[in-house]
Amino acid sequence: MADTGWPGCARGLKGVVLDMCGVLYDSGGGDGIAVPGSIEAVEALKASDLQLRFCTNETQATREKFVAKLQRLGFDISVPEVFSPAPAATAVLKERGLRPHLLVYDGVLPEFDSVDKTNPNCVVIGDAAENFSYENLNEAFRVLIGLEKPVLFSLGKGRYYKETDGLKLDVGAYMKALEYACDLEAEVIGKPSTVFFQSVLNDMGLQPHEVMMIGDDLVNDVGGAQHCGMKGVQVRTGKYRPSDERHPTVTADGTVDNLAQAVNMILSQRGH
Repeated sequence: MADTGWPGCARGLKGVVLDMCGVLYDSGGGDGIAVPGSIEAVEALKASDLQLRFCTNETQATREKFVAKLQRLGFDISVPEVFSPAPAATAVLKERGLRPHLLVYDGVLPEFDSVDKTNPNCVVIGDAAENFSYENLNEAFRVLIGLEKPVLFSLGKGRYYKETDGLKLDVGAYMKALEYACDLEAEVIGKPSTVFFQSVLNDMGLQPHEVMMIGDDLVNDVGGAQHCGMKGVQVRTGKYRPSDERHPTVTADGTVDNLAQAVNMILSQRGH
């Protein structure tokens, strides 16, 4: 009988998906700082027989710039391996003929260059950081409230994330404000959306039970992956809080000190 517990479940794995901020590195001034052991952990996974993808809700830079930053930190990573919300949102907007009003960070605007933004009929909100002013939020509110059928897309729905100087409010807090003001429910593009996780699985050509997600966000990384049928392991780095291990609705399949420990346990189970 197959071992479904952690770490025994690693024996049946064919793929691993890694969150990035808080797992590989902590963002902050400059390029941020790599979590100790994470560069080597990625190298070890790439040297194994497991498929590897990276899944992020990062919306402060284009994928190309984001990947270049991680390469400067020392990670072996390429753009096609990284799944992020903005390119997925662009595809949805084109598919549905929607013209967005954008409340996003300036650095991610180039991802939307190919989308018609005249006379907006929806709003896209991302981690806009200092662009989350009252004026900008109110402008997004006015666009939505003026539509007969308002549509709000949120690039992820995280509550907060960690930078080198401390915790920062994430897009989810502002998404909730617009939902409340406009009496609507946002469509989330990114983690924990099942559609987003499924797009990663499709790219790997694997079934959910063959893949493990490793992240620092219990609800959006671990819970989102589990809801999709994947295993979910939480690291005690990044935004991890001790209370996560007593969460009322989400229980990680395993909790480890950091990515290096998780990878060592996975590979030892597989005889590497």
